[in-house]
Amino acid sequence: MNLTDFYIQKKIQGGDIREFERLFTRYYGPLCHHADKILKDMDTAEDLVQEFFYHFWKNRESFTLKLSLNAYLYQSIRNNALHYLEHLAVRKSYAEHVFSEYRDSAKANVPSDAEMKDLGNIINTTLKKMPERCSRIFRMNRFEGLKYREIALILSVSVKTVEAEMGKALQMFRKTLNDYTSERTS
Repeated sequence: MNLTDFYIQKKIQGGDIREFERLFTRYYGPLCHHADKILKDMDTAEDLVQEFFYHFWKNRESFTLKLSLNAYLYQSIRNNALHYLEHLAVRKSYAEHVFSEYRDSAKANVPSDAEMKDLGNIINTTLKKMPERCSRIFRMNRFEGLKYREIALILSVSVKTVEAEMGKALQMFRKTLNDYTSERTS
């Protein structure tokens, strides 16, 4: 670690927002490009770098450099990007597993017209119980066929926000449908 890095570390640890802003301005673009090389998705890369800087500032008092500042920032972004890709792989694997189970059970259990009507009512009721933004994002994705990035642009939110809201919506549907199937089998 050189003297300049030590100076920057001490200023930021002391709460110097201007020094942090200089650091952010200097490294934001290059770190986004670094993350994009790994992720192949600039929107996610930007979200990842913004989130890193947020946590960096939030935890500034416990921040200690063992390497150069440059090496620390690039290594941190690389690790965060790889962790994000691992997370996506786990989610994809889980989704494929759930879809496979659903497909197999759907072949065996073709619902009747009455059951379809019940499910339609359950879906409408669940959508009405959701917070407005959550419901809107779910409808835009599932009923209108919009991708997360398109929804994020339309609603002026990040892709991560869209992902989080979809997660909430799907969790509500899972719970409601589990309750429904439990009642039917009792």
